[in-house]
Amino acid sequence: MRGVKAGQAGVTLIEVLIAITLLSLLSAGMMVAMRIGLSAFAKTDSRLMDNRRVAGAQRLVEQELEGMIPVAAPCGRAGIKIGFFQGEPQTMRLVSTFSLQGAWRGQPQILELFVIPGENGRGVRLVVNEITYTGPLAAGQLCLGLTPDSQTGGTVPRFVPVQPGPRSFVLADKLAYCHFSFLSPAPQPIFPPLWKENWSQAGWPLAVRIDMAPLDPDPSRLQPISVVAPIYIHRSLETLYADY
Repeated sequence: MRGVKAGQAGVTLIEVLIAITLLSLLSAGMMVAMRIGLSAFAKTDSRLMDNRRVAGAQRLVEQELEGMIPVAAPCGRAGIKIGFFQGEPQTMRLVSTFSLQGAWRGQPQILELFVIPGENGRGVRLVVNEITYTGPLAAGQLCLGLTPDSQTGGTVPRFVPVQPGPRSFVLADKLAYCHFSFLSPAPQPIFPPLWKENWSQAGWPLAVRIDMAPLDPDPSRLQPISVVAPIYIHRSLETLYADY
């Protein structure tokens, strides 16, 4: 360049503008790449949390059912002892050694599992209430008395209706359906056990099944599935045990 001595050569304004433009494009590209990466990480983390929530809820249900305690509670004013268990298509009551707060180390709880409408009336959700179990009398207060059963010809206990409250815990949400069924011994040993939607006999079922399906199926996420929990109770209401 004319008028410029040796060792004093510099850059032109155009070269500076080109360098700034390239640096800006590189910075913008890095920001876009970081944003895409953070968005993908957030989506992956959200899916993992949803999967853990579904798996954890199913594990909680299984542990609650497997921890069932055989309680003989007085029902109604007559005080007739019944095997404390309410089994209906969308309501279930039992006493369990497993609780949400204390797990297997906590105090036994009266569990009320029931189905309520979902948010904005879309689908249903599975909810549980926990009531501290203080003895058979506390459980018996939830039984109003015995009522005739048209199907079996005998009597079945009638319970206080369940109600959701501030301390109700949602086990599963956004479900297309959710209902319970109960495994009953066959009337004769040569026949297999039968699944019933209503538990109307003395004692406790052999197993409990909770059938449910997602409201909006998504193959990329872990979906709520049916839960079957065996009940390991081998007691008779006619036998007087020392811990009753």
